[in-house]
Amino acid sequence: MTATVPPTPPPPPPDAIPGGVTASGRVELAHGYVPDDPRFANDDLLPVPVERRTWTTYNFAALWIGMAHNIPSWLLASGLVALGMDWKQAVFTIALANLIVLAPMLLTGHAGPKYGIPFPVLARASFGLRGANLPALIRAAVACAWFGIQTWIGGVGIFTLLGKVFGGWANAGEIGGQPWTLWLCFTLFWALELAIIYRGMDALRRFENWAAPFVLVGAVALLVWVAVKAGGFGPLLDQPSALGWGADFWPVFFPSLMGMIAFWATLSLNIPDFTRFGAGQRAQIWGQSLGLPTTMTFFALLSVFVTSGSQAVYGVAIWDPVQLVARTDNVFGLLFGLVTVLIATISVNIAANVVSPAYDLANLAPKFISFKGGALITGVVGVVIMPWKLTETPELYIFTWLGLVGGLLGTVAGILIADYWIVRRTVLDLADLYRPGGRYWYRGGWNWRAVAAFAVGGVLAVGGSHSAPGKGPFPADGLIPFLRPLADYGWAVGLASSLLLYVALTGRERRAGQ
Repeated sequence: MTATVPPTPPPPPPDAIPGGVTASGRVELAHGYVPDDPRFANDDLLPVPVERRTWTTYNFAALWIGMAHNIPSWLLASGLVALGMDWKQAVFTIALANLIVLAPMLLTGHAGPKYGIPFPVLARASFGLRGANLPALIRAAVACAWFGIQTWIGGVGIFTLLGKVFGGWANAGEIGGQPWTLWLCFTLFWALELAIIYRGMDALRRFENWAAPFVLVGAVALLVWVAVKAGGFGPLLDQPSALGWGADFWPVFFPSLMGMIAFWATLSLNIPDFTRFGAGQRAQIWGQSLGLPTTMTFFALLSVFVTSGSQAVYGVAIWDPVQLVARTDNVFGLLFGLVTVLIATISVNIAANVVSPAYDLANLAPKFISFKGGALITGVVGVVIMPWKLTETPELYIFTWLGLVGGLLGTVAGILIADYWIVRRTVLDLADLYRPGGRYWYRGGWNWRAVAAFAVGGVLAVGGSHSAPGKGPFPADGLIPFLRPLADYGWAVGLASSLLLYVALTGRERRAGQ
């Protein structure tokens, strides 16, 4: 082998040299230089100019508060309790998972404010200009599925609450096995989400700024309402764990921890899509640190306390906040709950599940697909694949869906972190990220080291995937039986193995070229 990594490019033309580094360490292209190869650049993929990198600590914290306060994250604790944990074990698992996933979130997010680039462009440094479509399309596919899940949940929530306001709403004629009124709620909700994101990232920032405190107030109001009706909390908080803290707990804890990590593992990849608008590293680091782990832990506690109150009031634990609000006959309370559910679900769905695939699909064909075009494609695909069935059981949702997704996305995260932090020490040639034939072109636009690390890490992470008989799609002994013990740690295995292998392959290639 005679090549080095990264390969030494021919001297770039003078106008293609990056425009320098600001006092805050932010890099931009030379004044007047705009990459124009339609295969790799359009207005949405180009670096955000320094003067437009204005998001503050509050903007990032509000983004996470808005995304964390949603029905699926409320239901995370209930899924863990259904698996046998008590409320303390469930909250501990969720809190630890979000502290862990915060680390890769901050590491990959660093490239955003420094270079102003989205996730698929950052992936070009490690996978190559063409190879970056591999992780981008995996991330896009996951986001499309999540978009369908969240949109359906939001539509059902609206349908349920409107059914209490308008009598007979739920008894309408059926289409495809569901009342036409449910399909109407789903369609209107879907259209509203796309209308907001179609206005661009500034509209999203403004929406998140006021949505975050509104949803937080709504959640606290639900807690106060239940506490007043219950006269205090008790039954659920006193419920002992069915697992204890011994040998029965750990086989459930570790796959559950990986599942909780996988809940936001998607964002640990594409967080540069947001941090590229950051005013600096301090804004994204403090904003994410204040917004993610604290909010998710608080929301888990809130769901446990509210559910405990519901058991005291109604004699049964009601984990779904929509079903709980629907128990009231107060029209104002129903309408307030309706607006809260609407805003909470829109907040997470457009930020977490539309922004990323919009950029990812634009990266696939920049000449034909813009950010807005990618958002519309996401909306269509998210409905066509109907992935909401994944939430039917906690085993399928936590172990199969989240575990499988977490393993693959952890593998990609390991490669991105290895390349950006270990191999390149956060130094990128901004112009070459858009130029075929440059240092990130590798061979035909693909870096075989990244592909090899992804393939090996992915097999190790998900190759042992298994399901209990009748509980999932995988063989009981695992797809690859000898890898079955690794399946419960899929995200960690994928991240660590791909990181180490990528660094090893890169180092070996460098030594061979010396």
